[in-house]
This record gives sequence, structure tokens and C-alpha cells, in this order.
Amino acid sequence: MANPKTLVILGMMGRCPFGGVTWDYINWMCGFHKLGVEVYYVEDDDTWPYDPVQNAVSEDPSYAIAYVARVMKSIGLEHRWAYRPLWRGRDECHGMSHAQLLALYGRADALLNICGASVLNDDHRAVRRRIYLETDPVTNQLELANGKRKTFDVFSEHDTIVTLGENYGEPDCGVPLGGFHYVRTRRPIDTDLWAMAFDPHAVPYTTIGNWKQAGKDIAWRGETYFWSKHHEFLKFLELPRLRPAVPFELCINIDDEPDKRRLLENGWRLSSPFAMSLDPWGYQEKFRTSRAEWTVAKDQNVRLRSGWFSERDACYLSCGKPVVAQDTAFGKFLPCGAGLFPFRTMDDILAAIDTIESDYPAACRAARDIALEYLDATRVCRKFLDDVNL
Repeated sequence: MANPKTLVILGMMGRCPFGGVTWDYINWMCGFHKLGVEVYYVEDDDTWPYDPVQNAVSEDPSYAIAYVARVMKSIGLEHRWAYRPLWRGRDECHGMSHAQLLALYGRADALLNICGASVLNDDHRAVRRRIYLETDPVTNQLELANGKRKTFDVFSEHDTIVTLGENYGEPDCGVPLGGFHYVRTRRPIDTDLWAMAFDPHAVPYTTIGNWKQAGKDIAWRGETYFWSKHHEFLKFLELPRLRPAVPFELCINIDDEPDKRRLLENGWRLSSPFAMSLDPWGYQEKFRTSRAEWTVAKDQNVRLRSGWFSERDACYLSCGKPVVAQDTAFGKFLPCGAGLFPFRTMDDILAAIDTIESDYPAACRAARDIALEYLDATRVCRKFLDDVNL
């Protein structure tokens, strides 16, 4: 890059120190860094972080600071981060000094607020470009359609809105877009850090996530659109009994005992993602030791066909693990039928599994090829920079 750009990424790795969240930021940072962008990671807000040692949200940011420092060192960016816990005073800053952080804001070409992790303050407004990256499509748009002022104000603080709803604006997409223009992008994956991990003896089809999440469903035009994925999982409860030769494991947080019993009675294996998610590198092992992924999507993305594609799906594909994922219209943008299989019905799932198992090595190669050709971080980040005119 002839004139390297300086990019500040606002995030929440320290606030929510788990593997899935962390890798979402790592993949973007590494993609930009490989392109020659001078990329910095910053947490700069007044939200208390979660401390897994205390198992509680805490006003003490010690765990978060150490976690961010460790992650940034692991990817060779140990001098390019700042953690400013505003609830403890404006001048306290870790990683970079307070003065260095303010100088960074003054010279940066753009600020990238991934998932809207930070409520922008006056110091952020010193950055000449402020870009919002929407990682969970649909909810914001339904809130805007319902006239929610807070969502409008958050979007309006940014000059560019980028979304992972890759099908936004297409004739088959039901997401109301309102008065905002959306730049469409997709998940990046660092295919070097997520290397091929072929193992013909790998056994379970797995997925990682949460079971039931309350408080984020949203009504629009007389219908309720669900956030929690358990609604979709339960539609395919019988899957293990229909393919008993193939083990299926849900690595999910599930506290609902009746639902847990129903899953076990139908042949699902259950495990907890908590311990492994505390180490972003240990988190990778679940992907590397899986045979493939089978997973659902949020009802909001399925019914309104946003085109959303999970970061976990990208991780499986990069490891050379075939993915069978609920259809959100992502198949319009990614090649399907060999390493990646969108489904709507149980018959679609069973056909995909039969295809994978008929030539497992070929399905694994196809999965890896999709990651390399369509999701590789440098490719995605290069197009992102072009699309937002940086």
C-alpha cells in the first residue's frame, strides 16, 4: 500500500473475553494488517467488563486488560492497542498512554466500530471517518422501521454503515432498509491462522453457541421475529435419530433442563463451550477435531433472508470442515453443494450429510477452497477498503 492507512478498530474483546468474540476481531485485524494498514485495537467506553474468574461483570478491568494484551501479542500487534476504562476516569489508559490514544484519534484515517461495540464519545469524533460494521443484521433495521430513536442516533453518529447482511436490497430480502445506505461485506477468516485440519477419523458434526437468549425478539408488522436460536434448533430435534451412524454434538450454553432432556432423549451429545472459549487458541480445537458443522441461524435472518453467514461457519470451512447451515440466502454469494450446504428442510439436511459422507475428503477440500477463494481475510478486507473508499 503506497500510502498506508491508519485504522482504529473499536471492539469488545476485553469486555466479553471469549473465543468467538475475540476471533471476530482477530480476523479483521490480521486481514487489514497483512494489507499494510496500520491497524489499532481500542476499547474506550464506560461499560464494565465480564471477568470469568469472578464469573461476574466487574468494575475491576484487570482481567480484561491482561486478556487484550495477551491477544494482541499473539498476533504480533502488541504495541497497537489501548484500553481506556472511562468509568475509572478519563485519563486512565492501558497499552497506549492517554496522550498517545488522543494523538491516534487525531491522525487516524478511519474508526471502525465493529458490532457497534462502543458508544461514541467526543474523542472518537475527532476521527475523520467513522464506520459502523453491523455483525448481527436485521434487528437494527426492524428497530428503525419501528421508529426507535436510539438506533437511529447510533447509526447517524457514523458516516458509513457496513453490514454482514449480504442480501440486503435484493428482491428476495424482506429486511426494511429505511433511509440508510448499506455497504455489504462478508466474514473474513485468516486462513493461515485457521489452517486445514483434515482428519478422516474425526467423528461428530458439531456447532458452538448459545441455546436460549431472551430479550432480543422484535415485533414488526404484526409478526414476532426471534433472536434466540433455540426456536430453530427445536425444529430439527429428530436429526440424530434419522442418521444414527453420524454423531451430532451441540457445544452450547443450555440451562433449560426440560430442553436439555429433550435433546438428550433424541440422541444429541451436549457439551459446554465455557472453559474452551476462555482461550482463543484452545477455542480452535473444537473446530479442528470436528467432522463437520451442522447449525441453524436466527429466525430473523432465516425468514427475512438477510444473507447473514456466521463467523463460526467461516472457521469450520477454513479448517476444511464441511458446513451444513440453515439457509439465509448466503448461497447466492458462496458456492454450495460440495463443501457448503444451505438447508431449509430436514430432507435438505439428510441429503447434505449423504453427499459429505459419500466422499468425505472431497467435501473437506471443497470446504477449504471456499474459505481460500471467498472468505480469506486479505480478500475480504481489500474489498472492504475499496467499498468504503479508504
